[in-house]
Parts: sequence; structure tokens; C-alpha cells
Amino acid sequence: MQPVLVLAGATASGKTELALELAARFDAEIVGADSRQIYRDMPVGTAAPSATQLATVPHHMIGFLDPNERYSAARYANDATAVIRDILSRGKRAIVAGGTGFYVRALTGSVELAPQYDESLRERLAEEAKAHPPEFLHAWLALRDPRRARALEPGDTYRVVRALEVALAPVQSRAREGVLNTLVTAGIPFVKLFLDVAVEELDTRIEGRTAAMIRGGLLEEAERIGAGAVAASAVGYPQALAYASGWSTADELHASLARATRRYARRQRAWFRREPLTRWAKRAEIAGIVENELGWG
Repeated sequence: MQPVLVLAGATASGKTELALELAARFDAEIVGADSRQIYRDMPVGTAAPSATQLATVPHHMIGFLDPNERYSAARYANDATAVIRDILSRGKRAIVAGGTGFYVRALTGSVELAPQYDESLRERLAEEAKAHPPEFLHAWLALRDPRRARALEPGDTYRVVRALEVALAPVQSRAREGVLNTLVTAGIPFVKLFLDVAVEELDTRIEGRTAAMIRGGLLEEAERIGAGAVAASAVGYPQALAYASGWSTADELHASLARATRRYARRQRAWFRREPLTRWAKRAEIAGIVENELGWG
């Protein structure tokens, strides 16, 4: 079976542009692996591929979900595996491109997940998230699953709530769930690469992206999505909504957005340092690796 390229990278590292170049060169289609680019009507804040880029190369798992809908890594693994199967069945190649570590880990079979849990528990936790600060939820998770809590930032409410859902689910409900579909269970070989960009260069790119996002309509997009949307926890939206509410100046907006993005990029780098079967590679090396190890000619 045709192998798949999994191309991960920190935000603003240039992985989207590189994936497009590789897809055009090797006749491949792109499967997104970004937990915010899955949402519709959020192209600015999520740095989603532009309309021109989407028209140049077929993309999947981009902009298909309502911003108010929750979506798990398990659902992503199932859906992305199905998409990749379809791509390969048509004689095309597939490039998975994104920076959401847990999505990549789930898709490549490096973590055990159950596809879904009790819906009433999910609704209860959604209400708890509205009523309590993030630190309360994180402390609750630390009591039930200390290892998972240590891997999550207290402010990452979406993932903290999802982890609580897993931790609080009755054991029997987990046992009823089917086998998670991944590249491994599907028997699809893959090579997993992380685009290695120097931190100094990454910081410069983040500064440029921050200014471009603000000019490109981030404020209007954030106000349209609203603070209550599930997707509004993504980096950029809290900062934009704080500015729109008069809590910061334009300079403070730029500084806080750039700072939050730098922190997120560093967390991504730290994650992929620990990611199983992942090789870090410079941009100039990746095409050669694809040709030699995936056999794409």
C-alpha cells in the first residue's frame, strides 16, 4: 500500500506552504491535522489555507465543522483514516499536515482512545466549564488522572474537559466502544516528520503572522464567532475579544497575541520532541526523505 507522509510543524513554521509544494510535486492530496482549522468561517485566526491554496491542491479535514461543535482526537483519527483510505484507493498519495500533536498521535496509533463516551457526562462537563474557572477543572483532572493533567495547560479548557470526560467515564462504557481506526489498524505505512525551524526564525515569522492576522480581520472574525463557541479558545480569539471589549490597547493586542503564539509554538516543539517515530528535518531535507524513504518519484 502507498505510504503516507505525516508532516508536522509548529505554528508559523511554513508547513502549509511546504505541504503544498510537496503535494504539487508528488501528485498528492492534503489531509489537515489541526484542531482549529477543522472549523468553518475561521480562516484568519486559524491560519487556514487560503482559497487559492485550497483550489490548487485537494484538501480534506479543513473547515467542515461548526465552531460550536466539539470534536475529539478519536473522531479525528476515524475520519482522517477514512479520508486517507479513499485518497489511496483513487491512486493518489496523501500528506497529513498540521501541528496538533494529539491528532497526529491518535492517527498514527500511538495512543489508546475510545471513540466516544456518555453524552450526559459530556453535557454535564460542558456546564461545569461554564460555571468554574479553568484552574478548577484542571485541579479536578489532576485528582482523577495526574499524568494527563501534567501534560495539559490549565488554560486549555477544551482538552482538559475532554480528558475529564475520559477519566470520569465508567469502565464498562469504554469497553463497549469499538476499535479506533488509525493508520496502524488500517495497515497503512507512514513516515512522520517534524519541520525543524530555528526558534529565532520561528519568532520572526510569528511576529509577521501576528500583524497579518490583525490586518486581515481577526477582530471581526472573533466577534462573529463569539466567546461562547467551542473553537473560540484557540490562540488569538481570547486576545482579540479582550481588545474588542476594551480590555487592551492595539499595542497590547499585538504583544499578547504574539506572546501566546510563541508559547503555543514552544509547546508544539516540546510535544513533538516526545512524539513516537518522529524525525525532525530541515525544509531542504524533506523532499529527499520523501523520495528515498516513501519511494515517491
